[in-house]
Amino acid sequence: MKRKEGEVLEVKVFDNDVEKALKILKNKLSKSGLFKELKVRRAYEKPSVKRKRKAIEARRRFAKVQRRRNS
Repeated sequence: MKRKEGEVLEVKVFDNDVEKALKILKNKLSKSGLFKELKVRRAYEKPSVKRKRKAIEARRRFAKVQRRRNS
């Protein structure tokens, strides 16, 4: 679930229930991959390590698609 540049995440607060709104916001941010990207950008990543990580992620995504097709 990639977000496009300029796309806004919005969470509405009902009945002054800020805790629930924060929980929903955190869930949306997590699903958009923001926390994962922040973790990756926290430190410099060598190009060889970056390629290896991307290849592992691609294999993981491919395996997930294959599991869905087979079941």
